Amino acid sequence: MRNSTRSGVDPFIVMDVMEAARRAEEAGRTIIHMEVGQPGTGAPQGATDALAKAMKEGPLGYTVALGLPALRQRIARMYGEWYNVDLNPERVVVTPGSSGGFLLAFTALFDSGDRVGIGAPGYPSYRQILKALGLVPVDLPTAPENRLQPVPSDFSGLDLQGLMVASPANPTGTMLVHTAMQALIGAAHEQGASFISDEIYHGLEYEAKAVTALEVTDDCYVINSFSKYFSMTGWRVGWMVVPEDQVRVVERIAQNMFICAPHASQVAALAAMECEDELQANLDVYRANRTLMLKGLPKAGFTNIAPPDGAFYVYADVSDLTHDSRSFAAEILEKAGVAVTPGLDFDPVRGHTTLRFSYARSTADIEEGLLRLQRFMAERSVSVG
Repeated sequence: MRNSTRSGVDPFIVMDVMEAARRAEEAGRTIIHMEVGQPGTGAPQGATDALAKAMKEGPLGYTVALGLPALRQRIARMYGEWYNVDLNPERVVVTPGSSGGFLLAFTALFDSGDRVGIGAPGYPSYRQILKALGLVPVDLPTAPENRLQPVPSDFSGLDLQGLMVASPANPTGTMLVHTAMQALIGAAHEQGASFISDEIYHGLEYEAKAVTALEVTDDCYVINSFSKYFSMTGWRVGWMVVPEDQVRVVERIAQNMFICAPHASQVAALAAMECEDELQANLDVYRANRTLMLKGLPKAGFTNIAPPDGAFYVYADVSDLTHDSRSFAAEILEKAGVAVTPGLDFDPVRGHTTLRFSYARSTADIEEGLLRLQRFMAERSVSVG
């Protein structure tokens, strides 16, 4: 049976790393997971309690395509609480995770062959979803002096129909300040390019609050998720904020693509938004882990790192250690028992000399992982030397 050209997407390498780690664990080894961007915690207790109650009260069926009205209203209220943005809840669309949001946004905004700029390094599934939809991802190589975030000069004259940014970013954890966000939105609009802001790591910030694109303009798409700050990865529920004249466009597509986000997940998500104490306790763990990583990785020999403002990643330039990040990550897994992600996932051109380390797991795991990395690198330097 033939396959479409659109199906020729690249594998998500971190998933391959997870599978290799799983096989090692199946063989009896203890692996420290620094590869996957998944909280080590589950959904807040209030979320699971609310779902149990709802399931006793009756069956959970389809919701309307845009999502439970109460959840849309609560999300809109959060923008007032977090950013002092007065948001009409009618502009909120509940989605099957942020991935569903990307599909809806790309389908609503772009025609086959349209060119969409994405920062490199960046989340690899942007590129692959764009390809699968017959669109053209345009990598924008970002510079260390710009904290590995795109700037207007990176896409000047590139004839883009869209620009997608992420702040805090995956894999770097770096954030855009208000003036930087404003400059990108202005430059995109001057080109006639639609602006999409991936904000799924909002809430996971350590020294300054992340800026939402909605503080700058209403003429954008914002995509977010309950996976990261709300610790609900497996529930597959997220949301979008779109301009008022785009709501019906997105609704029609969502009706046909998904019918709706999972009803059970929407019930849990609404309750999770009231679990602030538990969510902040999780954030305290990430904050402690971040401090350990910023001290421990240089001790191990990973000295050239992007300073993470948010999320739970450290992105390291390892060009002084290897020019094959995939084999280096495999060596680290085999000899140190630590799973890390090769940078090729995030930057196909320069990622052969970078690694991403996640610190989303327990503090005990992070401490053990850093000790293993330090031992491995010490032994490696002796053998290389």
